[in-house]
Amino acid sequence: MVQLKINGKTYSYRDDPDTPLVWVLREHFGLTGTKWGCGVGLCGCCTIHIDGKAERSCQISVKEAEGKEILTIEGLPQDHYLKRAWFEEEVPECGYCQPGQIMRALELLNTNPNPSEKDILEAMDSNLCRCGTYNRIKRAILKASRMKS
Repeated sequence: MVQLKINGKTYSYRDDPDTPLVWVLREHFGLTGTKWGCGVGLCGCCTIHIDGKAERSCQISVKEAEGKEILTIEGLPQDHYLKRAWFEEEVPECGYCQPGQIMRALELLNTNPNPSEKDILEAMDSNLCRCGTYNRIKRAILKASRMKS
């Protein structure tokens, strides 16, 4: 049995410890905000935080996550400054990639509270958006950086 600490709560998982974390979050614990995208760590839809660092949950097994602090989009309060900025800038279109985008942006703002546009583009480059809302994402991150200060 593997014990996981997710969003401040402890969960137990009894099946295959080599299962990708994204599936366990979604299918076993009902945390469906983390999305399944490409399955090979390229798109960023499944981005979560592990010990404060943005990680692709499709590339991490349950056993690798044991004993670490896991934060998913559900762990951010509804009034979190990033979520507010996202909605104020009307970022979501289909919305599928947005949880991963927000989790990646959170790491950026935690490490660089006042990023330049170049910093944002470099940090967010690895998260894909089929709808192409990249300019809105950039504006939302800039707005969130001002909200956080």
